Amino acid sequence: MPYRVGRESRGPRRAVTRVVMERRQSTGRPNNDPYLLEPDERLNVSRGHFQIEHNGTCRVLVDRQSTCGTIVEGQLIGGNHAGGTTPLRDGDVIIVGTSSSRFVFKFRVA
Repeated sequence: MPYRVGRESRGPRRAVTRVVMERRQSTGRPNNDPYLLEPDERLNVSRGHFQIEHNGTCRVLVDRQSTCGTIVEGQLIGGNHAGGTTPLRDGDVIIVGTSSSRFVFKFRVA
């Protein structure tokens, strides 16, 4: 923890959407755990989009001042670089960016 999610921004755009779990070799620490690849010109995912962390009481989603925000169970968190935080519950649906984003996750507690 924290578990960070963001857009892969290095190199040319890919023809296919995929998730990159490891960052290419570099001298610095990775900024994200998975890197999401977007093939479209219209981007939903910011380079540093959101993270999941434990606040001492429960797990929370923190929008990392993304452009489009993060939708958790239908509620927009952040957007317009404002950031924001919301508690997460088992089974919550997380949409990265706008409602038309192809990146949809389900938060599960094991």
